[in-house]
Amino acid sequence: MATIKRTNIAPLNDQLTVTISKEDYLSTYETTLKKQAKTANIPGFRKGMVPAGMIKKMYGQAVFTDVILKSVEQEMNQYISKEQIDIFAQPLPLATAFANMDHNNPTDYDFSFEIGLKPKFEIKAKDIKVKRYKIQVTDEMIQSEVERLQIRNGNMTEPETSTSEDNVLNVTFIESDKDGNEIEGGIKKDNSLLIKYFSEKQRKQFIGLKNDDTVVIQLKRAFDDKELDIILNDLALTKADAEKYFKLLITKVGLVEKAPLDETLFTVTYPNQAITNEAEFKAAVQQDIEGYYAQQAKNQVHDQIYHGLIEQTKMDFPVAFLKRWLQKGGDKQRTEEEAEKEYPVFQDQLKWTVISTQLITDHKVEVVAEDLKNFAKQQLMSYMGNQMGAMGDNDKWLEDYAVRMMQDKKFVEDSYHRISTDKLFKAIETEVQSKDEPIDAEKFADMLKHHHH
Repeated sequence: MATIKRTNIAPLNDQLTVTISKEDYLSTYETTLKKQAKTANIPGFRKGMVPAGMIKKMYGQAVFTDVILKSVEQEMNQYISKEQIDIFAQPLPLATAFANMDHNNPTDYDFSFEIGLKPKFEIKAKDIKVKRYKIQVTDEMIQSEVERLQIRNGNMTEPETSTSEDNVLNVTFIESDKDGNEIEGGIKKDNSLLIKYFSEKQRKQFIGLKNDDTVVIQLKRAFDDKELDIILNDLALTKADAEKYFKLLITKVGLVEKAPLDETLFTVTYPNQAITNEAEFKAAVQQDIEGYYAQQAKNQVHDQIYHGLIEQTKMDFPVAFLKRWLQKGGDKQRTEEEAEKEYPVFQDQLKWTVISTQLITDHKVEVVAEDLKNFAKQQLMSYMGNQMGAMGDNDKWLEDYAVRMMQDKKFVEDSYHRISTDKLFKAIETEVQSKDEPIDAEKFADMLKHHHH
């Protein structure tokens, strides 16, 4: 009968040695080999008539190894379950009997594994302090969004020259020197942007331009920080590329004639609401903006809770074991240097997994099928937005979509994680110490921009 010996080799790090005798595996090995003989398809022999000696010679070692390792795995899993040992990852095999198994000389074998033990810890959510930001929605923000909706639903015209900051320019970014001489093999990409996206000092040089005109710019001087980030992203460039010069070739001048503030715009924007005048339209826009910032503020509270839990929950880790596991037991093999470099992030992820798993248990967080279906419907409604009103029987359409998505394994797994995490944070929100703090939208956006996990 197999036996298991447990030895502590370091803090939160044990060794399990599984001793398996030939009586534990021999009969299974012989039975498996006989089954192999019945199904083996070897030229020159009828199926099931291959000599036993040939079967053993051809398949014996592979079957022998497989049977023993399965037996060892079963014994170890039963032991860990029975002893209620809470471990990280999977046991890490040590180089013991793995290389010495010989089907021609069955005997007793010892197999050793390292395990990393999860630490004891205490979560004190009530000690966490968070700020609930209240973003102030101003008349200027509402007016800006109204104008954006007017432009989005307006008509594009093609004047001969640019006359205002509202002109759209289709341009080709051509990498050059500061004098506009093209750099051989340099970057060359098309884009379109409003003149008002350039920094205030740069805008005047784009007024009066027509097709085939060129302007030389340096990215970091041509755009303010927010717009520069957008342009770098559009051009697939890095922060370091902001120093580069580009010759902008104008390929088309455009101008959007804003849609008038009338019932046509109101209906297109909010088809499910009976909006009849500008005041009602602006009230609906304000509600949308407030809803957007309320969600962003909620996400920010959750982020503060996350950091509070990580920073205030003290726990030890079997560091040496986890680094070895990261090298040999993870999804890919790593060098010692790679494991050392990746370990800090890996440990933070482990810490959050341990904390959140405990909190999900403590708060009895559950995700049921109805939650997943509702999540699928909400995703579609968010994606379709105001177009949902033009799709007939929304309830049936949404239900059919949700049922289809429930068959998608990846969707179910991703949604389960997101829903359970959201439910968890909502539960913890009731425990932490919170304080309301008004903030204007620009400061809030800047705070989010400079936040790092």
